Amino acid sequence: MDTAYRPTTRTTPTRYRERAHYDRKTVHRILDEALICHLGYVNAGRPVVLPTTHARLGEVLYIHGSTGGGPMLAAKLSGLSVCLTATLVDGLVLARAAMHHSLNYRSVVVLGTARLVEDPAEKRRALGALLDHIRSGRAADCRSPNARELAATAVLALDLVEVSAKVRSGGPVDDPEDSALPHWAGVIPLRLTSGTPQPASDLDAATPLPAYLAAAVERRPMSGYSR
Repeated sequence: MDTAYRPTTRTTPTRYRERAHYDRKTVHRILDEALICHLGYVNAGRPVVLPTTHARLGEVLYIHGSTGGGPMLAAKLSGLSVCLTATLVDGLVLARAAMHHSLNYRSVVVLGTARLVEDPAEKRRALGALLDHIRSGRAADCRSPNARELAATAVLALDLVEVSAKVRSGGPVDDPEDSALPHWAGVIPLRLTSGTPQPASDLDAATPLPAYLAAAVERRPMSGYSR
């Protein structure tokens, strides 16, 4: 398998092309770290963008939804043309000039035709992956969905073929003539961390905290890009 996705006219940025990445490692890392994605499609002639959860298994991205949801119903007929995005914000970039304020971020855009997952075995694998994406080890530590719950839950599958990542890191890029201005400039790092697990109000006090939760102080360390 190639180590990188092939750029297309739709995955080539028109601005800041130097921030584009197509290597699978970067793309996978962003998708695996992001907790939510946004699924865009056209419904009855109007654009719709929905936040939802996702999980990657190899080169397939699975997207969670409801059986009665718009994208699931549309995909059941003949597949659904979609644009999926996932974004991680790593910092606020404050420049001396208003024009040059920015964000440090890592993002992925996936284009393609999503299909409704109808094979029961694949659907169970996908739902397990969605649970483990929330916290690794969770799928084996909860009741599996019953027939009624499976019937009410839908999953879309989107092959990772037309894919690109975009990364911005580093400090502000002020114009040389602004470097002497008396305004603070720099980066305010942002980081997603896990707090102390809070038990449900009706949880039996004798139920121990699972090891996979006790060991997880933070979700994942932020990666250090230098572009």
